[in-house]
Amino acid sequence: MVFTRADWRLIILCVAAAAGAAVTRFAGGGPVLPFVVSGIALAVLASLVGRSVEALGDRLGAGATGVVQSALGNLPELFVVLFALRDGLYGVASASIVGSILANVLLVLGLAFVVGGVRHGPQRFGAESARTNSLLLVLAVFALLVPALTAALHTPAAGHERGLSIVVSVLLLGLFAASLPAAIRRRSATPSAAGTPGAAAGEPEAAAAPGHQGPRWPLGVALAMLAATGVGAAFVSEWFVEALQPAMNTLGISQAFAGLVIVAIAGNAVENVVGIQLAARNQADFALSVILQSPLQIALVVAPALVLLSPLVGASFTLVLPPLLIAALVIAVLVTVIVVLDGESTWLEGATLIVLYCVIAAAFWWG
Repeated sequence: MVFTRADWRLIILCVAAAAGAAVTRFAGGGPVLPFVVSGIALAVLASLVGRSVEALGDRLGAGATGVVQSALGNLPELFVVLFALRDGLYGVASASIVGSILANVLLVLGLAFVVGGVRHGPQRFGAESARTNSLLLVLAVFALLVPALTAALHTPAAGHERGLSIVVSVLLLGLFAASLPAAIRRRSATPSAAGTPGAAAGEPEAAAAPGHQGPRWPLGVALAMLAATGVGAAFVSEWFVEALQPAMNTLGISQAFAGLVIVAIAGNAVENVVGIQLAARNQADFALSVILQSPLQIALVVAPALVLLSPLVGASFTLVLPPLLIAALVIAVLVTVIVVLDGESTWLEGATLIVLYCVIAAAFWWG
């Protein structure tokens, strides 16, 4: 039997949540209820992705698992921002891109460190992989900021931000393609594996991962479930965006705060749930790979893709960001590099990241 009773309960819950989002969207549920239900549906779908990622982790290793999971997990983010651009919510779109990076490198990474640290004490992970991902993230974020700086500093490139954004986008997509071989390479005897009881030196990292509750899913089933939940999340994302404007008007929420916090967390619910689950199971390598791969793919893939795809929805999206968003990005990625360079995490480091995220979010409450 492939699925346990717990698996079936989770699958049924996901179907029910998605159906509830559809009913409130098409049958009329007022200005707030469709927004809340679709947000919950995105979060519930994330739990099913988490179960699928566990099955992948045993076969593909931490790096490849992070790439595959983040690629599917970021599909809702891509659709959410495209739909926001289609509806003219440019403030939501730009803030949600920045907010997705901030939510992962500060809030989700902080929660993973806190949960893992409280349950298991200091956790160790592959410092080389963490260093590579974090430095790539710094490079990608700084590249994203160049068009905004040309406009703010009134350089000769000012007025050509659209063309410069296209150039930056193409180069970042090329960098992402070049980084894939190193990201998916299976490594052995990582610190987390070596520190797990019963793990022998030289064993593949996945072999030391804690066992699953219930039978292991076949690879095809895990991939099919990831794909199905990704498609479902795309539909729910559209309903979520359509309900966003009425909810903002009713609750008095600004576009900047809605994009930076609400849309970013809901659109990345997959990584929010999965990364924390993996840290709680003492799978620090998997957790860090999943959490860092998501903002890395947002900077290297999602933001560039939005620049190139925005004309398809009748919009013109550039990488010119407001100064406060730029400052928040720089602060967040630099702090992340400092935290992960030593290859070890503690609950106090996690609490520090969470506090920094809350401070930045509070600065955008008024718009």
